[in-house]
Amino acid sequence: MLRALNRPDILITTLAAAGILMVTMGARQSLGLFVGPIDATTGLGIASISLALAIGQFTWGAIQPVAGAVADRYGPRAVLIGGLLILAFGSAVTPFMGTGFGLIVSLGLLSAMGSGAGSFSVLIGAAAQRLPIEARGAASGVINAGGSFGQFVFAPILQKLIQMVGWMGAMWAMALMTLAALPLVGKLAGSKGAPAVHHAHEDGGLKRAIATAMRDRSYLLLHAGFFTCGFHIAFLVTHLPGEVDLCGLPPAVASWSLAIIGLANIFGSLYAGACVAKYRSKHVLAAMYASRAVLIVLYLMAPRTELTFYLFAAGLGFTWLATVPPTAAIVGKLFGIRYLATLFGLTLFSHQIGGFLGAYLGGLTITRFGDFSWMWYADIALALLAALVNLPIREAPIVRTPAPAAA
Repeated sequence: MLRALNRPDILITTLAAAGILMVTMGARQSLGLFVGPIDATTGLGIASISLALAIGQFTWGAIQPVAGAVADRYGPRAVLIGGLLILAFGSAVTPFMGTGFGLIVSLGLLSAMGSGAGSFSVLIGAAAQRLPIEARGAASGVINAGGSFGQFVFAPILQKLIQMVGWMGAMWAMALMTLAALPLVGKLAGSKGAPAVHHAHEDGGLKRAIATAMRDRSYLLLHAGFFTCGFHIAFLVTHLPGEVDLCGLPPAVASWSLAIIGLANIFGSLYAGACVAKYRSKHVLAAMYASRAVLIVLYLMAPRTELTFYLFAAGLGFTWLATVPPTAAIVGKLFGIRYLATLFGLTLFSHQIGGFLGAYLGGLTITRFGDFSWMWYADIALALLAALVNLPIREAPIVRTPAPAAA
């Protein structure tokens, strides 16, 4: 798979995008570790903190098509720099927020807008504009793996920092780590006038592209499936530490579970990138969503031990964000890459509407019922539904190029 990235310019572009995503996703996917410490310090309550993080899920999705449209129109450089600066600022001011509204501003708006502007839609769109067609599937897998590696690295580091210097010090450290990613923007976006790789497409303007996409049944079905992915991921990254605590296990189990999810998804993302070139992406997505339902059922049947959480994390991690390469591939196949950042950004917005509900309803569920049972049942049902709605998506069969005959 990685042979498609063997040219130095292709590899640099891909790794730069992966490095930026490592930071923005590592910071974003580790925020669940702060819920307990913030509650213990401020007394705001789990539901209030969950609301701030849920709004962050929604904001992260809402900014994706906006950031994508700006990047499609003016280039990704300013969007990425602005995103990293806003993310760092949001993290830095969070310790000064002692109210629920303050957390909504810092984590729900600023941090989410910053990480969203430096996330999948802009990064994959920017890379696709600079890569040949044959390298895009492999590149999307590597870029996606960068986000997973960020979760693997950030979760245990931030947990250790929370224990050593408190959650406020950990937030300030996260702001500094975000700023360290700024030099990578130049490697991805290049100079202002850097040439992009051009592909044949019909260009009727951004508004026409959006209007055409929103009338397409396959695009809407893709949104429905990705909604479930957002519900599932946001629920877990926000409330897995709470689930671990309910089981009487130490906080380190939660941080290592999140890290294992990230590590497993590195391999899952690379595998997903390879599958995009071999199989229809809609079938890849259906298999991923169905596997999540099976894994949750197995988790609910298993004893709540450290080993159970680690195995559960490894299984879920393999498909965690590995849904991104096949989803982006379907958008590219349906509408081309000229406005990929915008159209994939809209798909991510649907993802984050699910994310808002996953994070917020999780907080309401634990407050109302004392555990997360109803969230697990909802997750199973939505995962099965997502597997089904991907199957009718219009996608041409993969054309396999025959191997050259031996001389």
